[in-house]
Amino acid sequence: MDNGVSGLRTEQSALGVSADNIANVNTTGFKRQRSLFEDILMRDAGGSGQGAGVEQSAVQQAFTQGSLEQTGIATDLGLTGGGFFALSGSVNGVTSTFFTRAGSFRMDPSGNLVNPTGLKVLGYAAQPDGTLSASVTPLVLPTSGVPAKLTDSIQISANLSATAQPPGTAFDVAQPSQTANVSTSLQIFDSLGSSHAVNVYFRNTAPGQWDYHVLANGDETSPAVPGANVEVGSGTLSFNTEGALNATAATQAISVSFGVASPQTIAVNFGSNIVGGGTGLDGVTQFASPSNVSSESQNGYAAGAMSGVQIDSDGMVRGLYTNGLKIPVGQLAIAKFRSDVNLARAGDGLWLATSESGQAALGTAASGGRGAVSSGTLESSNVDLATEFTDIITHQRSFSADSKVIAAADDMLTVLMQLHK
Repeated sequence: MDNGVSGLRTEQSALGVSADNIANVNTTGFKRQRSLFEDILMRDAGGSGQGAGVEQSAVQQAFTQGSLEQTGIATDLGLTGGGFFALSGSVNGVTSTFFTRAGSFRMDPSGNLVNPTGLKVLGYAAQPDGTLSASVTPLVLPTSGVPAKLTDSIQISANLSATAQPPGTAFDVAQPSQTANVSTSLQIFDSLGSSHAVNVYFRNTAPGQWDYHVLANGDETSPAVPGANVEVGSGTLSFNTEGALNATAATQAISVSFGVASPQTIAVNFGSNIVGGGTGLDGVTQFASPSNVSSESQNGYAAGAMSGVQIDSDGMVRGLYTNGLKIPVGQLAIAKFRSDVNLARAGDGLWLATSESGQAALGTAASGGRGAVSSGTLESSNVDLATEFTDIITHQRSFSADSKVIAAADDMLTVLMQLHK
């Protein structure tokens, strides 16, 4: 009868585990559990033993990967592979570092990246010099905008055709297109963030020799020259017989005022020239192919307001701004444990480290056995309903069989009592 009672008690506990799994079939990041059983042996003085029933030895968590469901929300994060997001804060009066696979995060009014219960997501904060902090802290996204930055550098990559011929007349700022061979236009910014167009004209002067002229719109310069072009910079380019940029020289350094307090000086980068120790092939070249501009860039921008968040697969968090900037904020900390199955459940989709699990080894996503971050997704529960229903049937039959053992033992006791009378 005692054996039957132990079976009833154990199957009841196991049924509770299955019921918990089924209840959390739609819980984000939930990991199913399973009951482990062991037999009980009652030994006598001679060392032999007789079975004394069964007990539930442990409830083991199964940290298999759940499927990732698309949500389209950038701060919803899933992990493909091992590891946990690290969170700090208090849960039910316990202040600690918690770990979760449920990446339903959002920004609170202060810019903290938090989970639905307000726990703060931990990561490596970006420093002013562009590096990341060595220690983990709550990740904070700036809610303020970024100020404008004036352009002080431009870069141009192009090919100037080696078959080009010098135009028949000298360069004329009033007719630049007719007195130059090729041109390109860039948008630059002043200190207030206003954009202005400047045009760069390239003019062949002899084999392997070119001039460049930088023009601005006179309506925008200070002092203004309405309806006219203003030359704000010029220089020369020379090439060797292999088409590589040999040397550059500024005849007039680029300097222009757009009505702000002082003129802005702009450096121009045509690539590393041979005289300066470069290859002469990583910027402007002179090959026989047609002249064309392959790329151009400048380092200024207008003021911008924060418009969103981008999170990469390595956990790098970037603020997105209306002026096109993507500024790194920090990198998510991903925790790895020696033994995931020995983590302690803390509720709310959270786990705590234990002595059996080992302490959290914090690192970055997609490194050291940690999974990659998938933005715009959430990890589903790994509970399989078919398996759980099968387990329920098995536990119910075992429970029924144990009850019959008790009933049979009761019948036997009744007979013995009747015989005793």
